[in-house]
Amino acid sequence: MKARHQARVLALQALYEIDCAHHLPGIVLEHRLADSRLPAASEEFCRSLVRGVITHKDVLDSFIHNHAPEWPLEQMAYVDRNILRMAILEFAIENSTPIKVAINEAVELAKLFGSDSAPRFVNGVLGALVKHKDSIAQAAKTNTREEEP
Repeated sequence: MKARHQARVLALQALYEIDCAHHLPGIVLEHRLADSRLPAASEEFCRSLVRGVITHKDVLDSFIHNHAPEWPLEQMAYVDRNILRMAILEFAIENSTPIKVAINEAVELAKLFGSDSAPRFVNGVLGALVKHKDSIAQAAKTNTREEEP
């Protein structure tokens, strides 16, 4: 498994625990990273995903809600919503990953950790959000959470 993919897996696991169990982000992230053998650059990528999702959670959730209205966020699977948050962060806010790569990685994570319908759901929501990439980036610049791990 490639290092950046492993970093995404760890970030997803940390975000799942933070979202589901409401554990402190910094502690969760440090425990996850302590148990891994990621190279330093991949550890930093993992940290940036977790920090970015937490920092921009309100903006990410707003766009997810607007493009998946039949699935209220509180009813969406923890795994699915965190996969969506990470992918949107990567291609729209941080602009660090090509859109196709971010979506492909998200679909792969959904196959690994989600339900049978999760890959199609994740792909559909992200596909709808691609055309709103600039709006997401602008919203993130003006509205961020103060909470960081």
